[in-house]
Amino acid sequence: MSHNTYGHLFRVTTWGESHGPALGCVVDGMPPRIAITEEEIQAFMDKRRPGQNRFTTQRREPDQVRILSGVFEDADTGGLRTTGTPISLMIENVDQRSKDYGDIKDKFRPGHADYSYDAKYGIRDYRGGGRQSARETAARVAAGALARKVVDGVTIRGALVQVGPHKINRDNWDWDACAENDFWCPDREAAATWETYLDGVRKAGSSCGAVIEIVAQGVPAGWGAPIYSKLDTELAAAMMSINAVKGVEIGNGFDAAALTGEENADEMRMVDGKPHFTSNNSGGVLGGISSGQDVVVRFAVKPTSSILTPRKTVTRQGEEADVITKGRHDPCVGIRAVPVGEAMMACVLADQFLRHRGQVG
Repeated sequence: MSHNTYGHLFRVTTWGESHGPALGCVVDGMPPRIAITEEEIQAFMDKRRPGQNRFTTQRREPDQVRILSGVFEDADTGGLRTTGTPISLMIENVDQRSKDYGDIKDKFRPGHADYSYDAKYGIRDYRGGGRQSARETAARVAAGALARKVVDGVTIRGALVQVGPHKINRDNWDWDACAENDFWCPDREAAATWETYLDGVRKAGSSCGAVIEIVAQGVPAGWGAPIYSKLDTELAAAMMSINAVKGVEIGNGFDAAALTGEENADEMRMVDGKPHFTSNNSGGVLGGISSGQDVVVRFAVKPTSSILTPRKTVTRQGEEADVITKGRHDPCVGIRAVPVGEAMMACVLADQFLRHRGQVG
């Protein structure tokens, strides 16, 4: 009943805490005979790894991933291939500073899950938040690397499109720019603005929110289901499961409410003997089933709750108090949520592909 598992045929169970000895995941349902290396998984882990610039937490974790099960040496190539059995992945924690949290062990951080977690279980790991911590998402990124191998041919990319009140100019969108700045920002001009803005947020000991956009290209028409396993339903649930996410939209999302039927319709023509959409307001999903267009998801991440500004709170003993959170925290947790969103997109698509294949061949 603790709900640490996602998926139907491609199933991911994550385990571990922020300040425990290690964390990781078990992936069940991975098809056999797929070539995989630790280096391939590590490439995605490095995108999410903390401490890479001044705009993220300075916790120094190498996030080195180890494959513990579910692979075997290929006699022909000498490399590793999946066996079809559960794949267990482990990432050790090596830079915990639990003493930083001693002052808040009995205080609930406003905006954090401290209170609700304690109300449910009657016990909480205050050292970095335990399972509440964004550290848990490292395991998701590892699982997402495996999921990408299942949907080989689908390109999944993410970008930060808003930091605090500052949005990108979509006319400047360039995927190559994402690798040139610290924010996965596709707009070079916006990235320069964000740098100045986030320096101010960081120096003030505060935090800000962000909006992330994830795009999957190459998804064929037909994945999903019309009612209870809609592709967009499961994408929304997957993105909402990421720590600190407070809103998700597919395609035009909430902006569609301000459009007319004529404006929102994705008109169709025949091009080279195939249906072609002239726009993608639907975000690549119609009636819960992929349309063959790019699948587009955006999600909003709230400001980090652990800040240096004093906030009013209460203690576990029912006393009123003020709280300041010391330690190493992201001034904008949305930056490192980009590879996490990519991973969740990959896991959803892998699961939907395997279920589609099982039903229609």
